[in-house]
Amino acid sequence: MEFLPASIPGIILIHPKVFRDGRGFFMETFQAERFAAAGIPTHFVQDNHSGSTRGTLRGLHYQIRHAQGKLVRVVAGEVFDVALDLRRSSPTFGKWLGMRLSSQNHTQLWIPPGFAHGFYVLSDWAEVIYKTTDFYAPAWERTLMWNDSELGIAWPIPPGEQPIVSEKDQRGTRFRDAELFD
Repeated sequence: MEFLPASIPGIILIHPKVFRDGRGFFMETFQAERFAAAGIPTHFVQDNHSGSTRGTLRGLHYQIRHAQGKLVRVVAGEVFDVALDLRRSSPTFGKWLGMRLSSQNHTQLWIPPGFAHGFYVLSDWAEVIYKTTDFYAPAWERTLMWNDSELGIAWPIPPGEQPIVSEKDQRGTRFRDAELFD
């Protein structure tokens, strides 16, 4: 596996070594010793799996208490994945990182606690799997407005199209009004 730091401190891109032959492929997606050596926690408590149609936008979500680190990967299709730094003490506070994750590139993304997370589905269908370092705590879940102009996230939404967004995500809070991390 190759672990590469991203432009925002704490976020790590993970490129597993993919072994291909006439049958298909094989790869390790998690190996505790290698992840620990790369500075990624190895104790995960929950796995989540979502399936979404083209044009679906999920996020931006985080938990203000019981903050979750997330190890994200796509097992079907392609998404534009976004992590937004909500740590006031960070030099990259309010900055976002966006990248394409797909079942073809096998790239994984480590997003530490203190970030909001969301994704937009680029393929006809996508399935996203992510491990979390803390349990889902609905009382502490927060949602930011995905299209807040103050954030300037360059979602790759085709001109003239509107993303498919849940009611919860439609009611997201503006960044300037959100509860944030120290």
